[in-house]
Amino acid sequence: MIKETPRPAVATDVPAVKAVTDAAFHHYIERIGLVPAPMEYDHAANVAEGRVFVVGEPVVGLVVVIPEADHLYLDEIAVHPEAQGAGLGRRLMAFVESRARELGLPEVRLLTNAMMWENRTMYERYGYEVTERRQDGPYDRIHYRKVLNSPPKG
Repeated sequence: MIKETPRPAVATDVPAVKAVTDAAFHHYIERIGLVPAPMEYDHAANVAEGRVFVVGEPVVGLVVVIPEADHLYLDEIAVHPEAQGAGLGRRLMAFVESRARELGLPEVRLLTNAMMWENRTMYERYGYEVTERRQDGPYDRIHYRKVLNSPPKG
């Protein structure tokens, strides 16, 4: 079980970031009928901009976060299928919320494809609320947010 805190990704992590993203999202291609957006990201640019945090050696999980004026945007969360089921996704979500607090941002926002029902269930279980459903080109997306009122208990 991987216990370390996510660390900022570096240039040498880019191939692993792409590999984990592709492994985590590939099974959705058939379901949604197109390549999920994270699979087409410029991973090198995201790493260079300090948006990517990874966990594992080799990397088995990651988040891509973008600080905005009034929230932290969770652009991607991915856990390699071989590492799923051990609580890594939950720990990555907790890291994102902690990062928002560190940056003084009052909420986390994210979106997911409406056909990715596993993600929708996970976000709602962690206290994220639906703010809207919107067609973005070929994507049917559900937008979420979580207001961070206070530090987590524990």
